[in-house]
Amino acid sequence: MKFHVNRDVFSEAVSFVVKLLPQRNPQPILAGVLIEASESGLSLAAFDYEASARTTIEATVDAPGTILVHGRLLSDIASRLPNAPIQIEQDDENGIVLTCGSARFTLASMPVQEYPAIPEVTGDAGLVPAEDFATAIAQVAFAASRDDVTPVLTGVQLEVSGNDLSLVATDRYRVALREIPWDSGTVASGEEATTALVPARTLTEVGKTFAHSGDIQVAFSGSGDREIIAFTSGNKTVTSLLIKGNFPPVRRLFPEQTDHYAVVNTADLAEAVRRVALVLDRSAPLRFTFTAEGVSMDASGTEQARATESVDATLTGEEVTLGLNPQYLLEALGAVRSEFARITFTSAENANKLSPVLITPQTSGTPESFKYLLQPNLLLR
Repeated sequence: MKFHVNRDVFSEAVSFVVKLLPQRNPQPILAGVLIEASESGLSLAAFDYEASARTTIEATVDAPGTILVHGRLLSDIASRLPNAPIQIEQDDENGIVLTCGSARFTLASMPVQEYPAIPEVTGDAGLVPAEDFATAIAQVAFAASRDDVTPVLTGVQLEVSGNDLSLVATDRYRVALREIPWDSGTVASGEEATTALVPARTLTEVGKTFAHSGDIQVAFSGSGDREIIAFTSGNKTVTSLLIKGNFPPVRRLFPEQTDHYAVVNTADLAEAVRRVALVLDRSAPLRFTFTAEGVSMDASGTEQARATESVDATLTGEEVTLGLNPQYLLEALGAVRSEFARITFTSAENANKLSPVLITPQTSGTPESFKYLLQPNLLLR
C-alpha cells in the first residue's frame, strides 16, 4: 500500500476517528486506526465494540491496501508534521513508513485480520439541525450520572415522536430535558415513539464534532443486544451501542403549570452563587430565600467562614426558603441560555416531602424547549 495525502486533511481525519477511543483499552488491537486505501481515496475508522467513528478523505493512491496502526500515536505525529504532503507506504517488514518533508517515521502495524468488523447501519433514519442538536446535547448531557453502578443513568434518552426529538438525562437528583425539531425521513411518525439510550460521553463528542455541519442524519439499527445508533454528516459517521435497560419515566415529574415562581437575571444569579459557594463545605447545600425584595443566599463553611449576597428577583407567590446544590444550579443556569431564568416552585402531595424546583428560560409566547428539574437539599439550620 502507498498513498499521498494533504497533511491537514489527514491530521483532522485521524484526530476525529481516535477521539472516541478510551485512553486505556484492555485489548491493544482496539487502539488501532484502520486505514483503507482504494481508487476512491482513503477510509479511516476506529472501533472499540461500543462506539465507532469513520470518515473518508481524498488522497492519491499509488497502491491500494489496508493497514492498522496505533491511533493516538499516529494522531500525535500527524498533528506535528511540517506543512507538506504526507506519504505513507508499507515497508518490507509489514510496518509502515510515514514521510512528510524531511520528517520520517517508521511505525509498527497491527494484524488487520484480528480487527473487529466496523458496524454497518441499515435502519430507519431522520434529520436534525446540527446546531440545535449540539446545543441540546450540551444542555442535557451534564445531568447524566457518572456512576457506572447504574448504567441506564449514564446515558441520554433520545425519543422521537412525530416531528419532535427530545433528549432527557437524570442522575436521580436532577432531570434535564430539551426538545428540538425532527425531520422524520424514513422513520415512521406514528403513535409509537422511537427511543434510544445513548452513552452521554459518546453523545457529547458527537455534539462537539458535528456542531457546525448543517444537518445530521440519525439512524437506528440492529436488534437485541446489538442495537446501535448512527450519526452521519458529510463524510463522517459515528456509531454507538445503545445502553440496555429501562430508563426511568422522569418526564412525568415535570409539572404542567404553577403560579409560584421567581424570575431572576441568569448571569447575576450565577455570579453570586459562585462567590457565596466559595465558603461552603464540599457537597453542602446553599441556602436560598426568595422574597418580594429579591433572592438572598447564605453560606456557612469551615473555619467560621460565612458569606451572604442578594440579587434582584421578581417573585410571584409566597416567600420560599430552600437549600440547593450550588454546582447543580450553576450547570442549570449555564444551560438556560437566556438573559432571564424562571425558577418555579412545585408542590408535592406529601407535605413532609421536599418539592423540586423547575428551571426554565424566561421567554414570552413560546413553549419552553429546555426544562431542568432540581431536587432541593435538607437544611439542617
